[in-house]
Amino acid sequence: MSEVVSLQKHRREQLKKKGKQSTLCGSGFHSWELVKERQFDVKQGKLVTEYRCKRCGATRTDAH
Repeated sequence: MSEVVSLQKHRREQLKKKGKQSTLCGSGFHSWELVKERQFDVKQGKLVTEYRCKRCGATRTDAH
């Protein structure tokens, strides 16, 4: 049998999904903060600066 889904619940989930796309992070305006746990990349043998977004948790790295 198929599962019955509440219409209100479905609409609420769709609005949340749509709202995430129009937030600052969804538009590419992250709030980067420095992560100091790992500063050296073993594979490349270089110092690496890692940044993590405060709001969404996305990460980026810069190799020096």
